[in-house]
Amino acid sequence: MNIREQAQKAEQFRKLHHGPRLLLLPNAWDVVSARILEECGHPAIATSSAAVAFSLGYPDGQRISREEMLEVAGRIARAVDVPVTADLEAGYGTTPKDMVETVEAAIEAGVIGMNLEDVTGDEEGSCVDLPLQAEKIRAVSDAAKALGVPFVLNARTDIYLMSIGPEATRFERTAERLRAYRDAGASCLFAPGVYDRETIAKLVKAVEAPVNILANPACPPIAELEKIGVARVSAGSGIMRAALGLVRRIGKEMIESRSCETMFAGSIPHAELNRMMMRRASGANA
Repeated sequence: MNIREQAQKAEQFRKLHHGPRLLLLPNAWDVVSARILEECGHPAIATSSAAVAFSLGYPDGQRISREEMLEVAGRIARAVDVPVTADLEAGYGTTPKDMVETVEAAIEAGVIGMNLEDVTGDEEGSCVDLPLQAEKIRAVSDAAKALGVPFVLNARTDIYLMSIGPEATRFERTAERLRAYRDAGASCLFAPGVYDRETIAKLVKAVEAPVNILANPACPPIAELEKIGVARVSAGSGIMRAALGLVRRIGKEMIESRSCETMFAGSIPHAELNRMMMRRASGANA
């Protein structure tokens, strides 16, 4: 993929955050899951850092290397025609210079956007100081511009997801961070863990920029989220976990019932999957 094509895909993806319809974004973890989602008609695909990590034998939480994560994201980007944005956790480093290296590697891999978290570990104390996180976001934005790609940076805060700090100030601190990330150059603002309709609506108004919500059974229906102005809803690792739930059900059925009925119910034919892979075999294996 050349830079001009990549820039066009990035702009195409950016516009999906400002259309009349909410962007319901699926997350893939390998080439075949991405190809299936593309054939379903999705206009863009994201990767899930947790799903990619699980598929390669790692736990979630930035325990996989940048190289391994981007190797998968790059294979996906080369295997589909739609824009691909990558979940790159906290950027695989602690300094703005590290962020520059990450975004340069991401663009070289062929992706047109990334998620960037503001926690670097599993503890509340790993939340990055706001000025430093804003500096990291500014470094990503500037580096992508220098390469000629209108990179779509989805800046994430985990204040709600990890219950960081006093509950009474959680909303104000979330809004403060997201506004700072917007001002530093983020294209979209991600607040996983926010599920209440009133809180989501209040956040959309407070940040005055595209807001990304993580799909969850506790969330309002998609149509309601669209009505209150949410720009993007991500599946996260949900699609992979649903697929693995099916694997477990099949495995138990084989052991407990000596049956393979579930395995054949709704499965994609071998010939169809083979056709998907043949279509872009040269790109996926490049």
